[in-house]
Amino acid sequence: MKEDKDKNKISLKTIKDIYIKYKEIINYLVFGGLTTIVNFVTYFIFTKVIGIEEVLSSGIAWFCSVLFAYITNKLFVFDSKTDGKKALVIECISFFGARVVSGILCDVGTFAIMVKVLHINDIIAKIITQVMVVIVNYVFSKLLVFKKNK
Repeated sequence: MKEDKDKNKISLKTIKDIYIKYKEIINYLVFGGLTTIVNFVTYFIFTKVIGIEEVLSSGIAWFCSVLFAYITNKLFVFDSKTDGKKALVIECISFFGARVVSGILCDVGTFAIMVKVLHINDIIAKIITQVMVVIVNYVFSKLLVFKKNK
């Protein structure tokens, strides 16, 4: 029985070590999943509960989910510290701008090329482009928005 407890301690320590080593990526994926939920819930509320038109609701849901992503990425993923309101506004605008660019390039542009030009199945194309969006958003956030000043 004591041996089982020792194995559990080692396992928990190993899990903790892995989390610490990959904390940024793990948190990015967890909060990315939550961002997706925010998008869907917001869309549902605005279309089904409030009765707002679908395209406008989708835009509102995008804005809310990107705002949620910005806050959680700033606080829990990249642990970003900003000096003053001006730096905060610049960081926020950079984050939203990067999301617009990745949305246009990957989510819309690449998807359109894959479906209309390359004749790839739309579901497969959507999965591929969403993986691309996650990667591009991480790179933009890491290297441009929340870059650490050395």
